[in-house]
Amino acid sequence: MAHYAFLDSNNIVTEVIVGKDEGENGIDWEQHYGEVRGQVCKRTSYNTTRGIHLNGGTPYRVNYAGIGSTYDVGRDAFIPPKPYNSWTLNESTCTWRPPLPIPIEEGKFFRWHEEDLAWHECNIACAYCGDTLTT
Repeated sequence: MAHYAFLDSNNIVTEVIVGKDEGENGIDWEQHYGEVRGQVCKRTSYNTTRGIHLNGGTPYRVNYAGIGSTYDVGRDAFIPPKPYNSWTLNESTCTWRPPLPIPIEEGKFFRWHEEDLAWHECNIACAYCGDTLTT
């Protein structure tokens, strides 16, 4: 079982599917799925993130492709959407990093606040659903 990402004309991922393993039955499945759909198709690895294969295998296209990710042809990598204007691309992991590292404090949660370019403490729920800040 392998995963394949379909790209629009700007190399943005529009859909990710589960398909046949590359080379199975002697078929280039990237090419096959792309021809069937009339879109560029790129294989992606569910187990690859930040250039590391989570099961110790060979990393594949730096990151797993998610809807909205960009496929960078030069890097042969999937790059997730930029979360905030102030964040910059980490060239080796193809992930976005904030201008300031996230604070690490036992039992506390933080979220990035673009308006003042700072991390704000929040309750546990806001990290997932956007509840109001505690500070």
